[in-house]
Amino acid sequence: MTFNPVLFDLDGTVIDTVALIRESHRHAVSTVLGRDLSDEQLVAGVGKPLLEQMRAFSVDRAEELHDVYRVWNHANTERLIASYPGILELLEDLRGAGRRMGIVTSKARDAVDLAWRSLPLEDFFDVIITADDGDRHKPNPDPILQALGALGADAGGACYVGDAPFDIRAGNAAGTTTIAVTWGFFTEGALSQEHPDRVCHSVDELRAMLLGPS
Repeated sequence: MTFNPVLFDLDGTVIDTVALIRESHRHAVSTVLGRDLSDEQLVAGVGKPLLEQMRAFSVDRAEELHDVYRVWNHANTERLIASYPGILELLEDLRGAGRRMGIVTSKARDAVDLAWRSLPLEDFFDVIITADDGDRHKPNPDPILQALGALGADAGGACYVGDAPFDIRAGNAAGTTTIAVTWGFFTEGALSQEHPDRVCHSVDELRAMLLGPS
């Protein structure tokens, strides 16, 4: 199937922020709560808006956790953000094939803009929906439906590519084809529980699924 538009999650899908986000969580939880959590505990909520993730650590101190996280995260974005090999070429090929593309992320707009300064991929995307663009967020389908509306596109011809169970749940609820990728924050087992239509283990595999064999 030729998907158009192709919608992507951002963190753990298009850009490698796994270390950045994990260590930002670690810093916030250690600084504010004095707790030492496992990597799995730290990133369990990635894909939801940041304040919601912080409430999972402490309802009473979520705002403080949020603020401490953001200061450390923004100060260390350039140092810890990375690109996934093959993503730039994939985006170039999708653009060359005439596909419309979008980002649907639970990241705040200023954090997205900061990421683009280190990895300037913004111009590939026809629409970018962030946590600041609506009141209901993934796993609710609203952000995906908002992106489709901005593109004048139907969910039936679209796909949503993401690395988190919340991405797959949102895409399924929106009516898009869902493609889970395993190079981000979550295991294939966790993703499969949300019943994605496809699972890709590499950027090359995703490319073949979106564009056909090279």
